[in-house]
Amino acid sequence: MHPEFNLISQPFSNTINIGGIEYLYFSGTAYLGIPQNEDFIKLYIEGIKKFGLNNGTSRTNNIQLGIYDEAEKAAAKRFKSEDALITSSGYLAAQLTVKALSGLGKVLYAPTTHPALWLENQPLNSKSFPEWKVEITELINHSAEQNWVLVSNSMNNLFPEIYDFSFLEQVNPSKKISLIVDDSHGIGVNNNGLGSFDNLPKKENINCVVVASMAKALGLDAGLVLGSREIIRKLKRTNTFIGASPPAAAGLYAFINGAKIYNKAWNILQENIQLLSTKLKIERKFEQGFPVFQINKSSLADRLLESKILISSFPYPDVNGEAINRIILSSWHTEEDISRLIATIG
Repeated sequence: MHPEFNLISQPFSNTINIGGIEYLYFSGTAYLGIPQNEDFIKLYIEGIKKFGLNNGTSRTNNIQLGIYDEAEKAAAKRFKSEDALITSSGYLAAQLTVKALSGLGKVLYAPTTHPALWLENQPLNSKSFPEWKVEITELINHSAEQNWVLVSNSMNNLFPEIYDFSFLEQVNPSKKISLIVDDSHGIGVNNNGLGSFDNLPKKENINCVVVASMAKALGLDAGLVLGSREIIRKLKRTNTFIGASPPAAAGLYAFINGAKIYNKAWNILQENIQLLSTKLKIERKFEQGFPVFQINKSSLADRLLESKILISSFPYPDVNGEAINRIILSSWHTEEDISRLIATIG
């Protein structure tokens, strides 16, 4: 990879200029194109004028900006949870939640769970999610242990696969399950933009909590926790939440007032996904409605680079592994962009 690709000095968009050369850009995680959405930027600027650039006081200070409670209520309503908590980053949201809830039972991690959710370094789990869920169901049902904490991503975004947690309905109802799901790549995109929370099992013995970075599809430097009022109250009493500064209020102002912007961007993204999935002839792996297309062709990234097209390509699981090549769509891509990509791939 050209060294200047690590020294980009402009915002990412559907195109980027590197060394005076313009490239089409099909990578990153700005699935809804919010960082370059002019209407959203206008809202953000309105928010800056109302609330300033940042707010360095904790959420337990005796003088508070009311927008934080307002944003949490808006998030809970939008993503169909009972309550919500907003932090300054997705990592903080994940660590806050796992550390606070890990004492509720025996902790088990699903394969490929994001490191933000780790309590400590996790050994490599080479099982597939379908294999893991069968194993876990049997383990829980046959164990004397009554309380369990299961931690997982909502999906695998590298080798696109959206996980189905309905298997937990087969768990003995006498077992108490706390399910913590990281939906950083799904929220705002999957399930008509609602993310995973609304699709998680709804049973008395299963307490579901979703954590997410809002910096991907939602375009905000913030973290989100969705869950019951009881769980959110518990998390808000932790030292981590009490001691941490919140995200910039301006971004939350844009989030609250930008529902129509998100919806319009989601519809454009779905049109882009439909165009690429129907016209692209090369073998690929993708999940319906999710804008990542994994292609098992090691030479693809280099061939596209020659035509001034950049896709996501890096070795996995380490520097000695084969490259994972992925085409990642965004709402900022035009039909012309996608048609050029398809024609170049052939």
